[in-house]
Amino acid sequence: MKNIVATISGVIFGMGLAISGMSSPAKVQGFLDVLGDWDPSLLFVFSGALGTSLIAFNLLLRRKKPVLADKFILPTKKVIDKPLIIGAIIFGVGWALVGYCPGPAFAALAYLQVENVIFVVFMVVGSFVAKSVFK
Repeated sequence: MKNIVATISGVIFGMGLAISGMSSPAKVQGFLDVLGDWDPSLLFVFSGALGTSLIAFNLLLRRKKPVLADKFILPTKKVIDKPLIIGAIIFGVGWALVGYCPGPAFAALAYLQVENVIFVVFMVVGSFVAKSVFK
């Protein structure tokens, strides 16, 4: 049941990314180009996601346990450390240069474009390299 729910959730998330334009590097780069031809339309996407998350987390965390798991698995680390800052900078630079972050990159695989596949492969490789460096 968990896999079915995860698959359905992933499909819905991917469809939302595609419909909102988040899987379009040009749209994302237009949003990040605040000193040039800025496209503020992704603010609506971010606002909708933030609002939905705030409401959903507030409601779900009132439960004693999740519907399909024994317990909630929430982050416990509350320190802003060097690996977090370095990772955030690398993430931001990569997002600005290419216009993809992990979710939209995987969703863009559905377009069957070679550059999307290359990006995802190197993103996954980069994740494994980072895990070995920041152990």
